[in-house]
Amino acid sequence: MRLRQAALIALFSAPLAWASTAPSVAQRGDPAKAQKIVTEVCSACHGNDGNSTTPAYPSLAGQSPEYLYKQLQDFKSGARRNAIMAPNVVGLTDADMANLAAYFAAQQPKPRLAKNPDLLPQGQRIYKGGNPGSGVPACASCHGPNGAGIPVMFPRLAGQHAKYVESQLKNFRSGDRANDGGKMMQVIARKLTDQEMRAVAEYISGLR
Repeated sequence: MRLRQAALIALFSAPLAWASTAPSVAQRGDPAKAQKIVTEVCSACHGNDGNSTTPAYPSLAGQSPEYLYKQLQDFKSGARRNAIMAPNVVGLTDADMANLAAYFAAQQPKPRLAKNPDLLPQGQRIYKGGNPGSGVPACASCHGPNGAGIPVMFPRLAGQHAKYVESQLKNFRSGDRANDGGKMMQVIARKLTDQEMRAVAEYISGLR
């Protein structure tokens, strides 16, 4: 029991390793200085206001600046692999990344409606209570009951495209995405079935 408790503490405290350094950089960001990069590079996929209209690309509006900053760092270092993002971040400076993080964090997220109501009951159960039988914890325990996240540690999910959320869960499960602190999401995703992923992604898309 003690070993299990120690493992859980290590798993859920791992994000603090990067959270302790990222905020001071992200807080120096100047949204105004990011506008040129947003217009010329980011807006095609994520929207000028950070509200993506394409389900394959995530909305960034209202996301925590620390999380956005870390993802940009990880794309540039290769810790998070993505064929589309890699060439777009290669020329970004640390200041550019802080400015972009501040810019998108300051944008107002637009709420969405879930598109498949048949999946919502199962998605709600998993999001709020997890699946005790398979060891899946409640998503709300880290991302909040309304999907707002816990700034610095865990990202905002509310209103995110269901297709994007599902794709990231599958990437965590396969190991294609491995930049989460302590590999927490990889552990969780491997316990989710495809059906559970679709359901919880659908529920998340309608959170506000």
